[in-house]
Amino acid sequence: MNIYVGNLSYKLSEDDLKQVFEEFGEITSVKIIKDKYSGRSKGFAFVEMVDDAEAKAAIDKLNGKELDSRKIVVNEARPKSSN
Repeated sequence: MNIYVGNLSYKLSEDDLKQVFEEFGEITSVKIIKDKYSGRSKGFAFVEMVDDAEAKAAIDKLNGKELDSRKIVVNEARPKSSN
């Protein structure tokens, strides 16, 4: 399952985020979205987890949790819309 994680601190690394989600199960990938010109984090990321049940548990437990002094938003990522 692909999980959207928003309202991230700009200082947070992909490794930091991976550690938070690994408590719930196996992680396939972690991708913090960065501005293509400045290389700075845009404040959101996608975390892909192997098991849907573990991913749902992570969403339930982490949505609204404070991480690096910011309340993060965690939910199931919506598929990319094809325009």
